[in-house]
Amino acid sequence: MKGEECERLLASHDIKPTANRIVVARTLAAAERPMSLSELEYKILSIDKSGIFRTLTLFREHHLVHVLEDGGDGVRYELCHSHDGHQEDDDQHVHFYCERCHRTFCLADTPIPTVTLPEGYEPQSINYMVKGVCPDCAE
Repeated sequence: MKGEECERLLASHDIKPTANRIVVARTLAAAERPMSLSELEYKILSIDKSGIFRTLTLFREHHLVHVLEDGGDGVRYELCHSHDGHQEDDDQHVHFYCERCHRTFCLADTPIPTVTLPEGYEPQSINYMVKGVCPDCAE
């Protein structure tokens, strides 16, 4: 993702495009899978852990990232490209957590199940996580 694209993405979510925010957004955009805070810290040496965490918190508040609880070592983050900061989240898709290599993969083409809740329940978020062994680890 180029700098101008990143700035437009941040602006569409009402986020001021500072240098640190652009670096975090570009790193997430370049990732092939959701990343943990420690993975981002390892990739982004120019920003300390607290700065990355503050940026991720802001991104979450403005609906720019999905936060995934993978049942492994905590949470992972991925950019949400489906909407701006004012729309419903329609970028929900299945994720796969490998219990051997501890990586999380997006399975965007896998159909998600429909969940019907009893009357009175209001869902706030949904986490579609399948756990098992990825193809690389199965070999």
